[in-house]
Amino acid sequence: MKVLYYDCFCGISGDMNLGAMVDLGVDPDHIQKELAKLSVADEFDVSFTKGEKRGITGIKADVILKGNDQTHRHLSDVNKIIEESSLSNYVKDTSKAIFRIIAESEGRVHGKSAESVHFHEVGAIDSIVDIVGAAICLEYLKPDMLISSPVQLGGGFVKCAHGTMPVPAPATIDILKGIPVKTGLVNSEATTPTGAAIIAHAAKRFNEGFSLPISKIGYGLGTKDFDVPNVLRVYLAEEHMANKGQLILEANIDDMNPELYSFVEEMFFENGALDVFKVPIIMKKSRPGVKLCVLCEPEVQHTMEELFFVHTTTLGIRKYPVEKILLDRSFVKVKTPWGEVTVKQGLKNGKIIKQKPEFDECVKIANENKIPMEKIYRFIWRNLEDI
Repeated sequence: MKVLYYDCFCGISGDMNLGAMVDLGVDPDHIQKELAKLSVADEFDVSFTKGEKRGITGIKADVILKGNDQTHRHLSDVNKIIEESSLSNYVKDTSKAIFRIIAESEGRVHGKSAESVHFHEVGAIDSIVDIVGAAICLEYLKPDMLISSPVQLGGGFVKCAHGTMPVPAPATIDILKGIPVKTGLVNSEATTPTGAAIIAHAAKRFNEGFSLPISKIGYGLGTKDFDVPNVLRVYLAEEHMANKGQLILEANIDDMNPELYSFVEEMFFENGALDVFKVPIIMKKSRPGVKLCVLCEPEVQHTMEELFFVHTTTLGIRKYPVEKILLDRSFVKVKTPWGEVTVKQGLKNGKIIKQKPEFDECVKIANENKIPMEKIYRFIWRNLEDI
């Protein structure tokens, strides 16, 4: 499994993300070729140059405008630019999803609907390039999982189209609701709404660290100079390189409020658990109980132990090593009348053993088109025979 880990110790912006992706190995010519498919492509150039911040070498991405882009676009205007291009469906859908996150947050901040929000800075050409570019890079790298550290926001005040705003800007912090953040490292805006939306859309887990062997590291340089390196660091890791020896930590619990289990599970996942599951059991004196089990890497064992003791009622934990035997994995896209769906494939010696549509993508299609999930599944299974 290919994993991208975003180390946002000094925040994230759209141009920092693009720079980090190129430093990580995305072909800059490929990014420019794909961006040229946009109808506004004659209004900008993109450059990627080697540079350094506080002794750390990385890539600085810059969008050079050929004119003075003062257009204030609505979400529909941006979607039209994306839809009318010949970009892949994945890039289109990802780009539009990121823009919608920003539009909905701006709407909540200003008391408007997402469709009626006037994009200012984020509707400008450079932000369109940053967001569509992010989608292009994700398609190029094809990560199976994107994990992020807590996101550094910075501090102080920032000037924007609405005047002087506190850092984090209202839209930025609204986008990052429910996501671990940090503040105050620098007296400036460290994370922009664009950077926040990229993370909010793409990251599936938020951990302070991770335990997979690193194959590549990319640094994207920011524009400002701070006392700390103003860079975004991104790691590329391959799970098949890792030692598959892992741990199961478990405890039998019969005296905890059942409402707390969902909260405890999220705490485990946010701090590096690979899996969390519960087994109903009958304990002494015929008391119904739960065996709470956590699968984790040895590196986070002590964190998991602390979470058990702090957030559950258990007084003791069992621990034992386990080994995993995994099929190789690949992903294919199946076109349906309602949009593309990713199908995960398990392979042994190059032969497909099993296949499964991504559930969340099917749920999204079902909700948007008001159709049963079973109809989507039937269509996908029929068309998988042709792959």
